[in-house]
Amino acid sequence: MQKARKSFLFWIFNIAITLGVHLTATDLPRHTSYYRLYSLIDELASYGLIDVNSAVKPYGSRWMQQQLHAVATHTEKFQALPKRLRREVEYQLEEFALEGGRLPESKLVLGKNAHNSIALWPPEYNYRDSVFQASIRPILGMHLTMNDRGSIDQRWFGASLHSYIGKYVAVYGSLRDISHTGDGLLSRPGYLNNEPGFEYTQGADYSESRGGIVLGTDRYSVSLAKDQMVWGDNLNGSNIISGRVPSFPAVNLRLKPVDWFELNYFHGWLVSNLTDSTRYYLDNLGQKQYRPHKKYMAANFMTFTPVKGLKISAGNAIVYAEDQPYPGFFIPIAFYKSIDHTTTKGLGLENQNSQLFFNFSSRNIKHLHVFGSVYMDEVQWRRFRPGSPDKNPLSYKLGAQLSNFPLKNVSIGGEYTRSNIINYKHSIPALSWASNSYTMGHYLGDNAIEQYVELVYKPIRGLDLKFYYLDALKGNEYDYIRRGTLNNEQYTIIDIISNPSPGDIIWTNRTLGVNISYELFRNAYAIVNYTQTDIQGHEAASEVVFGEQRMTAQEALDRYTPGIMQGKNSTLKIGFSLNF
Repeated sequence: MQKARKSFLFWIFNIAITLGVHLTATDLPRHTSYYRLYSLIDELASYGLIDVNSAVKPYGSRWMQQQLHAVATHTEKFQALPKRLRREVEYQLEEFALEGGRLPESKLVLGKNAHNSIALWPPEYNYRDSVFQASIRPILGMHLTMNDRGSIDQRWFGASLHSYIGKYVAVYGSLRDISHTGDGLLSRPGYLNNEPGFEYTQGADYSESRGGIVLGTDRYSVSLAKDQMVWGDNLNGSNIISGRVPSFPAVNLRLKPVDWFELNYFHGWLVSNLTDSTRYYLDNLGQKQYRPHKKYMAANFMTFTPVKGLKISAGNAIVYAEDQPYPGFFIPIAFYKSIDHTTTKGLGLENQNSQLFFNFSSRNIKHLHVFGSVYMDEVQWRRFRPGSPDKNPLSYKLGAQLSNFPLKNVSIGGEYTRSNIINYKHSIPALSWASNSYTMGHYLGDNAIEQYVELVYKPIRGLDLKFYYLDALKGNEYDYIRRGTLNNEQYTIIDIISNPSPGDIIWTNRTLGVNISYELFRNAYAIVNYTQTDIQGHEAASEVVFGEQRMTAQEALDRYTPGIMQGKNSTLKIGFSLNF
């Protein structure tokens, strides 16, 4: 028996070694806040030089290095790129020096030898030997937002580490401590803007810790990480998973056994922001100290590439609030709604909250990226008929971006997003598509429409000028109520989703803006953002119906918009950030 066990382990070990010979090393996620790196990848993909699954972010650092290196060493195609784009590729390759097998070059070096380098410009410490590579960087930044209604000063500091141990293990982490002063906050649950969400600790301050451990190769990896992710192609916020919620811990799996198929899966521990009256501690005075309601999520996203440049993705998810994680939802390739039905069959119980989503991305025409996504909260096929009074709770997005054609260094893009009534919501608050009370999908939530266009001009390496226009609106606010009474009449959820969408327009946002950013040195940015905004609340004209949260114009404005941004404003934001 002992001999058989040793033989089996030896067989498994040899398979792992054999696979490792043909696969490259594991990877670390590069957060989407490094937007110039992501923009560079998009530009190169529009030339057909990179094959990218842009429906799933973040990308890996080693993967980015490999793609940029492959572009830079393909002499003929590289020289055909605009000069600015060539310089951008060469410049950003220095960001991935460790992934490329060397120490980075720096302007102001305090010390450097075969294994170590310490620099002041950019500030970082790097170490490299045959087994271990690591980089430690400070995080520092400040943004000042001001208009005639007041000002908000946001400052943050911290540090980050990313490291590789051998070929198949990687560890990373970061901590940011952020404080606000001035006239309120730009982000909190309920505000309808694309600002990142946070859980505030004291007043207007908060901290954010992200990090994880990754094991695997370029073809497969598993990780335990507390981080943010984006699922769904977009220009101004995904309607599937936007990455706007505070980071949450998750077990992640990525499989890419062949070039035409990729699976992404995670099981996450969300934050319900609800008190569970059945769970509590007793303190030393015998007082009950209640605990938060548990909340979990499992999701998969499968991407197929039938022809080069075309990617079609489909997936499903479930948000559940049992006492313990359920093993069935740890199965990466599964239809979670069916599993949920199996566990409650014949009991007449409320199901968990399941979802379907789809995404397509086409770069089959050079310079042009066409994309779209659909998030389905609940589906009955009869509701797609034109005559059906009740409509499916779903959100869809269509968009396109044209880069470096007909003008070099110029891109123009736009998208249309629409979400129906009670999309992202649930009759049980613990099961909503949210974490820390922030919607995980599109920032406008349900019963809303957004039209967005942008023009980006990059005259030289490091300088981005973006001109953009946003027209967003929000219709009547409804609760998800399965059945109830209004004026002695009986109603159900069908009556709620039979209302016109968006119906009465109770909130609008029209924004015209310009954003100028310049990368002073690697990951050090100066920004200037100027906007002309008109954000208004409006009185609903129709009669109150079942399930509606009727608000006055001012109540709607206060609910959805920070005080500093209400009404017509000319707002200036200036700032500096180092390593985000």
